[in-house]
Amino acid sequence: MKKYQLNQMTKGWFVGDFVPTIIPTQDVEIAIKHYKKGDFEERHHHKIATELTAIISGAVRMNGQEFIAGDIVLIEPGESTDFEVLEDCVSTVVKYPGAKNDKYLGDSE
Repeated sequence: MKKYQLNQMTKGWFVGDFVPTIIPTQDVEIAIKHYKKGDFEERHHHKIATELTAIISGAVRMNGQEFIAGDIVLIEPGESTDFEVLEDCVSTVVKYPGAKNDKYLGDSE
């Protein structure tokens, strides 16, 4: 058994093509993310990867829709979204495949 600390991982990503990581792979990326009320991520999309965001605690707004603890959001390739934190939030994010450099700002063309 080995022990790791989430706060030592790159922005909460502990599986994927990151340094450091627990499981280095390009097949999938997994993160546990902590956000504070008011945090915001610009509208972006992925051309290759599908992204799942599970809201563990708190509340967020994505594409004008509110999500709370227990909600799981599926964002498919080519679909764009923004991310606004309405209440302090913890989320789990899975990106499949873990396509490196597959984040594009704005709406897809």
